[in-house]
Amino acid sequence: MMFFTRAKMAVILGICALGILLSLPNVIPAPAPWLPWRHVRLGLDLQGGSYLLLQVDMDSVVHEQLGNTLDSVRTTLLHSGTGYHSLALDAAHDRVLITPRVPGDLDAVRAALVKMVAGQSAPGGTPELSVSTLPDGRLAVTLSRPALQARAAAAMQQSIEIVRRRIDGTGVVDPQIAQEGAARIMVQLPGISDPNRIKQLLGRTAHLTFHLIDQTVNPAAGGPPPPGDEFLPVQGQPGQSLAVRERVSVDGANLTDAQAGQDPQTGQWVVNFTFDSLGAQEFADITRANVGRPFAIVLDNQVISAPVIREPILAGRGQISGNFTPQSATDLALLLRAGALPAPLTVVEQQSVGPELGADAIRAGTISLAVGFILVIAFMGIFYGLFGWLANIALVLNLIILMALLSVLQATLTLPGMAGILLTLGMAVDANILINERIREETRLGQRPLAAMETGFKRAYGTIIDSNATTLLAHVMLFIFGTGPVRGFAVTITLGIISTLFTATLVARLLMARWYVAIRPAALPV
Repeated sequence: MMFFTRAKMAVILGICALGILLSLPNVIPAPAPWLPWRHVRLGLDLQGGSYLLLQVDMDSVVHEQLGNTLDSVRTTLLHSGTGYHSLALDAAHDRVLITPRVPGDLDAVRAALVKMVAGQSAPGGTPELSVSTLPDGRLAVTLSRPALQARAAAAMQQSIEIVRRRIDGTGVVDPQIAQEGAARIMVQLPGISDPNRIKQLLGRTAHLTFHLIDQTVNPAAGGPPPPGDEFLPVQGQPGQSLAVRERVSVDGANLTDAQAGQDPQTGQWVVNFTFDSLGAQEFADITRANVGRPFAIVLDNQVISAPVIREPILAGRGQISGNFTPQSATDLALLLRAGALPAPLTVVEQQSVGPELGADAIRAGTISLAVGFILVIAFMGIFYGLFGWLANIALVLNLIILMALLSVLQATLTLPGMAGILLTLGMAVDANILINERIREETRLGQRPLAAMETGFKRAYGTIIDSNATTLLAHVMLFIFGTGPVRGFAVTITLGIISTLFTATLVARLLMARWYVAIRPAALPV
C-alpha cells in the first residue's frame, strides 16, 4: 500500500498541480480575455443584491391555447361549409363548445372536427384534442391533460430563457436564474440593491403586434366594438382608444433586431426594428395593400404608435415612435430583442441584501475559517509531530482542490457554503486522525515502521470510506430535495468529501511514503 509507481505518482501530483492552477482565478485576474478564467461567485448574502421569485401565470397559457383551438374550430367549420350556431369557451373544463346550426348538422360538424384533430398530438403521441358529443346536442373539443402539461412545461422553459435574455441585456453580472416548482422562477441579482427597473422589464409580456385600424368606427361614440374589431387604449393618452382589427397583420415574433436611436429629422428617441424574411414579406404585403391607411403598433394590448402608411415598406425595417425617453426606448428595444413572454409574470417574493451586510458576512466567515484552520493545523502539528505536518500539507491541498472544483462549476458561495468548507476541514482532520492513530497502535504493538504504516493505512481505510460514503449519501439527498442555500451547502460538502478522500488516502500516503524512502527511519515519529 505504501508503494507508488512513477505513473501513479505523476497522476497524483498532476491532480494537485491542476487544482492549484484552477483555483488561481479566485485570487488573481485573468491575464488574457480569451482564457476560460472560471471562479467561485459570491451569493447574495455575501455580495449583496436582490432576490426575486416570479410566478408564471399558467392560466393564461391554457386560455391562450383554448383561444387558438376556438379559432381553429371556427376556421375549420367555415371552410367545410357546415358552419355553426355558436361557439363558446368552457375554461373550467378546458374545452370549446360548439352548437350546430340545426340538429341535423351534428354528424357533419363532428366529422369535420374529427378530421381537424386527427393530425394534432401532444409529446409522446397522445392526442392533443378530443371530440365528444354532449347530452344537450352540443359538441365539445377538449384539450387533453398531457397536452396542457406539455404546453405548461414549454412555457416555463421559454419564460426562463426570455427572463435570462432580458436580464443579460441590462448588464447584470452573473445573475442566477432557475426554476422553482412547477410555475415559479427564482432570480438572484448580485450587486443590484434596487431591482425596480428589472421588475418592470420582467413584468411586461412584450407581445408586439401590428394591426390595421378601422376608421369607420369611433370608440368615443360608446357601445361595443363591431365583430372583428376591438378597442385598445392609446399609450400616453388616458381615456383615448382606437378601433383596431382583431386579426394580427404582422406578428412581432418575426423580429430579428431592435435598437434604440434618434430620429434624424425630429431628434426624438425611437426604436428601429428589423424583420426576418417571413416578417419582411408579410410587412411588405400589408403596407403595399394599405397605402394611406393608419397602422397600429400594439404592445401588450396597448397602442404605442399609429402611423399612416405613406408608401410600401419593402426592406423589412421600420420605426416605432411614441414620446420615448432614452431609457424607455432602450428598455423597449431590449424587450423586443429578448422576445415576448408566453405568459405574464408576477413578483410573489422580493428580498434585498445591502453590500454592507454582505461585507460583514464575508468578514465573519473569513475569520471563522481562518481561526478554525489555524487551530486544526496547530492541533495536528502538536499531537502528531511530523506526520501531523504532512497531514497539514494534505489538508491545504484539500482546500485548494475543493476551491478548484467549485471554480470549475462556477458555484455560488453563500454563508451555508462557507460553513460547508469549515465542516469539510473537520471531516478531513477526522480522516487524518484515524490514520495517525492506527499507525500509533501498530507501532505500540511492535510493528516495524514500514509495516506499521502499511497496516495503519489499511485498517483506517475502511472506516474512512464507510463514514464518508454515508455522509455523501445524506448530502446527495439534501441536494435533491433541498432548495437555495441548502443545496449550496450540500454541493460544498459533496465536493469536500471527494477532495478529502483523495488527499487523505492518496496525497498524505504519498508524502509519508516519500519521507520513508528518503530517511529510512528506525522508528516512526509518532
